[in-house]
Amino acid sequence: MSGPEGSARPERPEPFDQPVDEDLGFEMPQPAVLSRRRVVVILAGLAVAGGVAFAIGYWPRAEAEAELATETAAGADSRPRVEVISATAVTSDHALNLTGTVTALEQTTLYPRVSGYVRRWLVDMGDKVEEGQLLAEIDVPETDAALLQGRAQLVQAQAALVDAKAARTLSQANLARYQHLGNAKLVAKADVDQWRAQAAGDEAKVQVAEANIAAQQANVRRLADTQGFARVTAPFGGIVTARLIDRGALVTDGNSTPLFRLSAINPVRVMVQVPQNVAPSVRVGLPTRIVAREYGDRAFDGQVTRSAGELDPALRTMTTEIRVPNPDGALMPGMYVQTALMLPTPHRVVEIPATALFNDAHGVRVAVVSAAGTIHFVPIVIERDTGSTIQVASGLEGTERIVKIAIASLTEGAAVTVAR
Repeated sequence: MSGPEGSARPERPEPFDQPVDEDLGFEMPQPAVLSRRRVVVILAGLAVAGGVAFAIGYWPRAEAEAELATETAAGADSRPRVEVISATAVTSDHALNLTGTVTALEQTTLYPRVSGYVRRWLVDMGDKVEEGQLLAEIDVPETDAALLQGRAQLVQAQAALVDAKAARTLSQANLARYQHLGNAKLVAKADVDQWRAQAAGDEAKVQVAEANIAAQQANVRRLADTQGFARVTAPFGGIVTARLIDRGALVTDGNSTPLFRLSAINPVRVMVQVPQNVAPSVRVGLPTRIVAREYGDRAFDGQVTRSAGELDPALRTMTTEIRVPNPDGALMPGMYVQTALMLPTPHRVVEIPATALFNDAHGVRVAVVSAAGTIHFVPIVIERDTGSTIQVASGLEGTERIVKIAIASLTEGAAVTVAR
């Protein structure tokens, strides 16, 4: 259809709802038809996924809200929150570390018992000797001569006794004859009395001679013993720590000329000073361990053998002896050592953490939470401080609820909340 200008009119497009028959060159697939079962499965999966997503988003929010409510409630409570603990009973045995000095079990300086000249010496410094071993010999000419004289005087006394006994026998025989004649009235009574006196005198001379022999015998034994001291022997086994003589040296009887110094070093003694607080626990037989820095980790085992039984008034310590076997002589007299005594404490001990300790102008205390939830300060006596823990000797029974961390703001009677 043409317009006024004679031009052709455009064709009117067809509606979209009218099918257009176009040839695409291939066949279109048929639309899929979902079954009812598949639809149900899909819907169920969507429901589960939605539930999981809801849970993931809801529970953290619920926990945060609960925590916020708890914090809000705690903030509303103005009482301080404290953590409590109970005291722990600990074993009463503990090692007491003390310093000590090694000393010889026996130690002596040998002096001459006789005067003379040193003939020879047989041991020197550092030599080990046995009891009774010969150490030196001394020439004693004066003692030798005195011994010979004493023996000669003993022979004279013995001869005098023989003569006295002979005279006594004669006088007793004459007395018997004159008594017989006197009874027969053949001799005067004065003659009988004279012989009786003679017999008594001869009997006394015999007793004098016997006493003289006993005296001479004692003198000979004394001189023989003195002569025996010319042989210097060891009074006990040990080690010679010093030789102080030479051959030909003049030595005199007494303490003016030392010969040797001798020490017994197996076992040795270690002397320690035990403080007053543990002195009642020291008993004979307590095990100890000795350490000397010269031997590194090597330890020497010993035991307490005796104690003084009294305290030094100035130091308040008790001298205690520890005996240590020393077969190889490793521990030398005079050495400085460390000792560890395993001592039982004579009373009950409980242990608390060091953080619970209050130490201020009011003394050493701990804070205890009462059944009513209030603070009560308890004074304590410290037995030992190990650093991280405190061992308490008195003040606690072990059943209290003790504030674990000391807070400076806590006061007597203050109400607190116990943290669970």
